[in-house]
Amino acid sequence: MLLKAVITEKTMREAKDKRYTFAVTLASTKPEIKRLVENMFGVNVIKVQTLVMPGKSRRSRRMGAETRANDWKKAVVQINSKQSIDLWKKD
Repeated sequence: MLLKAVITEKTMREAKDKRYTFAVTLASTKPEIKRLVENMFGVNVIKVQTLVMPGKSRRSRRMGAETRANDWKKAVVQINSKQSIDLWKKD
């Protein structure tokens, strides 16, 4: 399941090469991500790469205790060079 598009300077550079980055659920598999992107955006997916990103650690000001954000999965999807995904289209 796609949660959101990941928008950073690096992902914007990669979008020019038809590589789009999405945050997905940890349980998502590459075939599921491929089907979902093809159905949502009407494009042909060539390749899907996934990475599990560790959650960041933070210290509490009051007690000094360390808390940790949840891990999340990042999916980098490459599509056909003649197609594109408009992540900022207005509804």
